[in-house]
Amino acid sequence: MSNNASGNIRSIICELATNDSQTAFRSLYMIYYGRLMRFAILQTGLTTVAEEIVSDTFMVVWESRKSLPDIANFDSYLYTIVRNKCISYFRSQHVTNVDIDETLVDFFVQSETTPEMDLISKENVARLNNAINSLPYKCKLSFKLVREDKMKYKDAAELLGISVKTLEAHITTAVKKLRETLSGDISV
Repeated sequence: MSNNASGNIRSIICELATNDSQTAFRSLYMIYYGRLMRFAILQTGLTTVAEEIVSDTFMVVWESRKSLPDIANFDSYLYTIVRNKCISYFRSQHVTNVDIDETLVDFFVQSETTPEMDLISKENVARLNNAINSLPYKCKLSFKLVREDKMKYKDAAELLGISVKTLEAHITTAVKKLRETLSGDISV
C-alpha cells in the first residue's frame, strides 16, 4: 500500500477512534470488505461463512475502535482477525481440511468493452483462475495475498506463519507454474 493510501487509512482510523464516526467506519468497510472476503473465501471455501466472518471482523473493529490508532499495521491486524475467526469456525465444525480448489475468484473488473473483448477477457480470466487454482495451497494463498491484495511480503509471511524466504519461494513457484500453464498469453 502506498504511503498516501496508508496515511489516508491512518486518518480514517483516527476519525473513527476519536469521533466514533460511522462515516469513517463505512470508509474502512468499503476499502477492506472485498479483500477480506476473498481471503476468508480462500480460507473457508464457503461464501456465506466468509460473509459472516468478515462481518464479525468489522464488529471487532467497531468495538475496539478506541484502540485502533495504537495498531502499527492495520492490514495485518484485519487479516489476523479474519484468519483467527476462520480457525475458530473450523474448530467449531471439527473440520481439518478445506478444498479451496473449487473456489474461483474473478480478478478483473470489466470496463466498457466490446462483446468480443468481453468474451476473450472472460476466457482469459477463466484460464487464469484455473491456472491459479491448480497451484499448491500455500503457493496459491501466497500468490493471492501478495499479487492480488498487494500485501507486503513480511506481512503475508507473518499471516501465513512462514518465513519471508519461504513466501518468496512460493511466489516464485506460483509465477513459474502460471507462466508455464498460460504459455505467455496473459501477463502474470
